[in-house]
Amino acid sequence: MKFNTDISKDNKELGRKSGDKAAEIIKNAIAEKGQANVILATGTSQFETLQRLLTHDDIDWSKVVMFHLDEYIGLPITAPASFRKYLKERFIDKVPALKAYYLIDGEAADPAQECARLGDLIAAHQIDFAQVGIGENGHLAFNDPPADFHTEEPYIVVELDEACRRQQFNEGWFETMEDVPKQAISMSIQQILKSKSIICSVPDERKAQAVKNCAELPISNEYPAGILRTHDDCILYLDKNSASLLA
Repeated sequence: MKFNTDISKDNKELGRKSGDKAAEIIKNAIAEKGQANVILATGTSQFETLQRLLTHDDIDWSKVVMFHLDEYIGLPITAPASFRKYLKERFIDKVPALKAYYLIDGEAADPAQECARLGDLIAAHQIDFAQVGIGENGHLAFNDPPADFHTEEPYIVVELDEACRRQQFNEGWFETMEDVPKQAISMSIQQILKSKSIICSVPDERKAQAVKNCAELPISNEYPAGILRTHDDCILYLDKNSASLLA
């Protein structure tokens, strides 16, 4: 079972293609049922896709409900690495008012209760489109290897491994490795797979080994994003750098 893969010459072209496809899915969902329920990803790999999506002025954002994938536990929303801050600044504040958006409160006093709150919310929505990426360690959302492929809980508390935390530090989100949280709330693998359509955008050479592992090795929770190969409508958008090790 292989990925449906699209390879671009660079990150800009990747973002254009994936952003345009996301807009198409959202507009079709609104036309078909009057509402689109979407999951948006964060991180440096998603900059171009989100920017392109924002250029589609014909989307009726008042008919869009947004969820997001993951958030660090204990990190204030004012912190540069906060994914709530990321989505507020790079998406929510740049579009007309959404029908609704549900952000993960990483500062919740009881993370398990926050998972339950979000789980109840997303259970009431059939997700039309999920935007995701692949981490340098092959993770999907913050489901680091060995990921839980089986839990049906929509959101879970996860431990972040060394490779994941180092990626976040190397990308410049934190001043020191010690500042990178060791836990997060993440959407589960099974919840992501419930999405009708999935767009997985993965630029940059530093992701090339993870892409190869997830695309070519047997599907395993040691390479979590490889599970996307089982999905009926998932497109893997790569640039020439992230695709450089593929056979």
